Amino acid sequence: MNTFHSRVLTMLAAVFLAASAQAENKNVDVLHFYTSGSESGAVSTIKSAVEKQGFIWEDIPVAGGGGEAAWTALRARASAGDPPTSAVFLGYVIRDYAQAGMLGDLNSVATAENWDAVVPEPIKKFAKYDGRWVAAPINVHSVNWVWINRAVLDKIGGKEPQTFDDLLALLEKAKAHGVTPLALGGQDWQEAILFDAVVASTAGPDFYRRALNDLDDKALRSDEMKRSFDNLRKLLKYTDGNFTGRDWGVATAMVMNGEALMQTMGEWAKGEFKAAGKVPGKDYLCERFPGTDGTVMYHSDMFGMFKVSADRQDGQDALAKAVMSKDVQLAFNSIKGSVPARIDVNVDSFDACGQKAMSDFKKASEANTLVGAMSENYGGPPAVTGIYKEVVTQFVHGQITSSEEAVQRLADGIRDAQQ
Repeated sequence: MNTFHSRVLTMLAAVFLAASAQAENKNVDVLHFYTSGSESGAVSTIKSAVEKQGFIWEDIPVAGGGGEAAWTALRARASAGDPPTSAVFLGYVIRDYAQAGMLGDLNSVATAENWDAVVPEPIKKFAKYDGRWVAAPINVHSVNWVWINRAVLDKIGGKEPQTFDDLLALLEKAKAHGVTPLALGGQDWQEAILFDAVVASTAGPDFYRRALNDLDDKALRSDEMKRSFDNLRKLLKYTDGNFTGRDWGVATAMVMNGEALMQTMGEWAKGEFKAAGKVPGKDYLCERFPGTDGTVMYHSDMFGMFKVSADRQDGQDALAKAVMSKDVQLAFNSIKGSVPARIDVNVDSFDACGQKAMSDFKKASEANTLVGAMSENYGGPPAVTGIYKEVVTQFVHGQITSSEEAVQRLADGIRDAQQ
């Protein structure tokens, strides 16, 4: 055999091996922060759908309910040139990766399955970038909920609060009965969720949008923002003294076990109630934070898709199809407590809280009272969200001692973060 033929055979062998390797790459690695009991159950529905398509799910869970720990791990992989097939993102975090040119193009799958017709515009704002789909949204959450232990409420002779003053009166009643009135997890994102609800309750959804979505400097420095910090201070005296560093699931368990009357948290708290066999209406109540009825402070968990080599594209497409399938959206959200990102999913099988969440979402979309939750990276870019969480947590833990100082620090910080 001459040298030329030998080289040709060598080249053909290399091509064959590369093609075989490409055909054999069935791994789909997914980095996420779904680590609580209910969240793990929810993500297993996606895993099952991916595996039914013949692919191997490689789970990369990173604990930390706010997502920051997961995104720190992600930055390390991305910087090393080894991004996963997909990662779970929130809001402006995904836009950062899209602007950096690191995300792939899902338009072929999205067009074939008509995603544009079934995903609401506020969600598409973050799932699409420069005209192309870069992420598959799995759900819609909202953060302005209170979760109330029904037995404790009955024991203290209370009723669901309708106004902020009603809330304070109810918390005072719980305190008088020796029950922790308000279960709080002392992590910056949890404290920011509480403040999200307080701002909307104090000044309304239009103000919230101006201040914490549009980042209007005048609104950020206004009396309404000062009153919001004043009202947050009023709530803090109804927490227990041991909340620093507490995980959100532990705070939820305090409500479930009757140690605390209520918690302000997103619908993922309901997933924990459901996993424990608790029934809405009977064991617990789900109510909008007093003063925010009609307002939905939303965020959506999205599976952002990185640019991957050709041999990984089929697995990525399989993941995108799984995330966006009606069956998976129904199964995932019935476990996690959220509602589907698709508006065409029939949620008649959801419990009373799930039905209310879906109804509220649709009504808020129509009434223009759907606002992005700053605490969950849907109000501003990551640098702005970081300032927000920093100021709120310093206020909660006494490092900022007055509402006036908090307002100034917040407005100055957001201004500087945008420069």
